[in-house]
Amino acid sequence: MYRYDEFDHDFVKARVADFSDQVERRLAGEITEDQFRPLRLMNGVYLQLHAYMLRIAVPYGTLSSKQMRMLGHIARKYDKGYGHFTTRQNIQFNWPALSDIPAILADLASVEMHAIQTSGNCIRNVTADHFAGAAADEAADPRPYAEILRQWSSVHPEFSYLPRKFKIAVTGAERDRAAIQTHDIGLHLKKNDKGELGFAVYIGGGQGRTPMVAKKIRDFLPEEHLLSYTTAILRVYNLHGRRDNKYKARIKILVHETGVDEIVRQVEHEWQALKDGELRLPEADVAAIQSYFAPPALTARPGGDEAVKLARLDSRSFGDWVDQNVFTHRNPDYAAVTISLKGIGEVPGDATDSQMEAVADIAEKYGFDEIRVSHEQNLILPHVARADLKAVYDALVAIELATSNSNLISDIIACPGLDYCALANARSIPVAQEISRRFASLERQRDIGELKLKISGCINACGHHHVGHIGILGVEKKGAELYQVTLGGSADEHTSVGEIIGRGFGPEEITDAIETIVETYLGIRLDRSEKFLDAYRRVGPAPFKEALYASEAKAA
Repeated sequence: MYRYDEFDHDFVKARVADFSDQVERRLAGEITEDQFRPLRLMNGVYLQLHAYMLRIAVPYGTLSSKQMRMLGHIARKYDKGYGHFTTRQNIQFNWPALSDIPAILADLASVEMHAIQTSGNCIRNVTADHFAGAAADEAADPRPYAEILRQWSSVHPEFSYLPRKFKIAVTGAERDRAAIQTHDIGLHLKKNDKGELGFAVYIGGGQGRTPMVAKKIRDFLPEEHLLSYTTAILRVYNLHGRRDNKYKARIKILVHETGVDEIVRQVEHEWQALKDGELRLPEADVAAIQSYFAPPALTARPGGDEAVKLARLDSRSFGDWVDQNVFTHRNPDYAAVTISLKGIGEVPGDATDSQMEAVADIAEKYGFDEIRVSHEQNLILPHVARADLKAVYDALVAIELATSNSNLISDIIACPGLDYCALANARSIPVAQEISRRFASLERQRDIGELKLKISGCINACGHHHVGHIGILGVEKKGAELYQVTLGGSADEHTSVGEIIGRGFGPEEITDAIETIVETYLGIRLDRSEKFLDAYRRVGPAPFKEALYASEAKAA
């Protein structure tokens, strides 16, 4: 795991001191809220419906136990006893007092964390596959490259005031678990025929008001050119991206309006002047960063499969959890564990102070002191001996984090919605809670199979509804909340944007509508092996529309 160098420590410490002074001036009335706004956004502080919100960076979703304990401490001391893990692999605290935020930032700095570039029109937190370094199907760990991008982009003088926020994601596996095609730049780390590392490069993906799937503009970019090519893309965007209309300011609009061929021509032209210069990555520098991400010493732990088999005989619930929440590791004696933050009826992505501290203890004892945050708002223990899985499960049961629903319908992604967000038009949290209660039966969920349901409280799509197998968008119509349904979205290596099915549903109707969609799928699937998304792509929207709106069609 990366550790700050001397520059990092000095830089973060100076930013905390600067912001502390700015907060004092705001509280004293020496500067107005309008004057304070750009200063606070540079430090991850938003003004939400009821209070300030602090968004803390978790680069490529990787945390140590010490850092997780600090997050628990902050939740208890400065907030209301919980934090919210986000789809950017970050964490948000929704209730800090402005006067306390400098102290929070100082506490974060003590464990090598900060809130810089978690807001504003800059390069945001670089995200990565949450199983990076553990997955058996990856060409290489993508996190060293995410760290190189983090160091390069931090307070980059040329790219600190872009036309709009800018998001980069990196994956190292053929199975895309980082949703790279929904990002401004998506990078697929791979090997060519000679065994050399490089990247397939995608640009122009995004959700929000105008969802678009990123376009591949290079099938293989040699590793050494990562920064020079990224710089070329950003220079073209910074020069030509629209600044007159924030709804058309993202790079996806530039790619769409200019045309991908012309954008590629401009990027390649810019890159020619950069590729052999100082941005070329020296092998020694890459190796130095990679050394920080060397896998832990995974000593042989034979007998794990037998231990799991015996534990299954004693506990059916443990067996369900292994089947649903345990992922294959590159080392057969180990596994990666998903800790679901989607308990039935709970708020998706939330964890209490005591839960965070307990997860830190579990990671320290059984997981080589490493925790990941997934873009699906769960926590991951990437390296757990299979022989220790029952002990980990029992520890999670004790803190009510052993829900066996990874990738099932109750494993819902949801933004905070109108309960917190000043931009939202409708509530997301109560809808997610009601749907999870409706589908509480694990037996029923497993019969339904893999189904990714995602909810956003406004068109900004922080809940990723566009790429949900079932997506729900909350809108406002004539002063009332209404929920629009999309079907067929996906955020994997076959990314697609869901189709709007028809009229929206009221808060009292939306759970029944989801029930109807699920029952329609169960009626049309070829057999239990055909997943929801595959069935939808086979038959299209017609049977779902008919089931949802049959009574209206007859009345007409």
